[in-house]
Amino acid sequence: MYVGKLWRRAAPWMALLAGLWSSQANAGIFWIFDPKGVMADTNLKYMIIDVLVMGAIVGITALLVVWFMWRYHKGKNRGSYHPEWSHSNTIEVVVWGIPIIAVGFLAYFAVKGTFELNPYNPTVITKNLTPQSQRVDVDVIATDWQWLFVYPQYHMAVANELVLPVNTPAFFRLTSTSVTSGFFIPQLVGMIDVMPGMRTKNALYTTHVGEYQGICSDYAGAGTSWMTFKTKIVPQSEFTQWVQQVKASPKTMTEASFDRYAEPYINVHHRVVYFSKVPDGLFDHVMMEVMDGKTWPIPPMMTENMVAYIAKQSAEHRD
Repeated sequence: MYVGKLWRRAAPWMALLAGLWSSQANAGIFWIFDPKGVMADTNLKYMIIDVLVMGAIVGITALLVVWFMWRYHKGKNRGSYHPEWSHSNTIEVVVWGIPIIAVGFLAYFAVKGTFELNPYNPTVITKNLTPQSQRVDVDVIATDWQWLFVYPQYHMAVANELVLPVNTPAFFRLTSTSVTSGFFIPQLVGMIDVMPGMRTKNALYTTHVGEYQGICSDYAGAGTSWMTFKTKIVPQSEFTQWVQQVKASPKTMTEASFDRYAEPYINVHHRVVYFSKVPDGLFDHVMMEVMDGKTWPIPPMMTENMVAYIAKQSAEHRD
């Protein structure tokens, strides 16, 4: 009877956990636990090490607390009494030795992981590169509330879609036109802040072809929920074809037209736009303009009545 009651109480929670796990492929509940990129995989490895070490310490401490409570329970006479006791070398070794070993162990992996995952020079990627190695450079510009990916090697740009060749390292420079955003592709690379008037860096490498979700992981205002992008990892031949497709687009971007693009816009339809030509140095130009105080003000209606604004904006079919 007791087992039956316990099962009835536990069944809903087990069903919930099963549902969350089965939704992994669709909703991305466990993205971070299914890495497909070298950076994400290394990050998960160090996170597991940290959790296991700290979990072991907390677990052993909790068991010892329970054991002490049981053994030295008043009136049970399970433990011996030594009124003259004052010191134990064994206890000193345990209470000082275990923390020192744990801290040393964690410190070793912390230093090792810091170099391997350093976004400005991740050795987990760069250690095998040679001067002749192929690479893709991408300049990432975050606006309110879209992502612009500029490919300086190809003098082109794509809004709200990142496409990269498999087995090829990609190196990012990132900046923002407005508030701080968080560039995060959970299955491929960890989060890094994208800040106005500043430049940060990150890198990505994967051997897995597929489509992965990219998000803005920081709250960046009214349109944050729609500030997402697809990351497509494709074979080199398909990437070459895609570049040609972008280069064939009739749309181009100049420094002046970027001002129009950077105006606050909630991309509710997740539109992807190809720009076949962008000026050299667009990233540096935008970063310096923001450093000098340039802003793209948010229309009051966008925050006062966002539902009505989104309906109006959706009807405009703006690219």
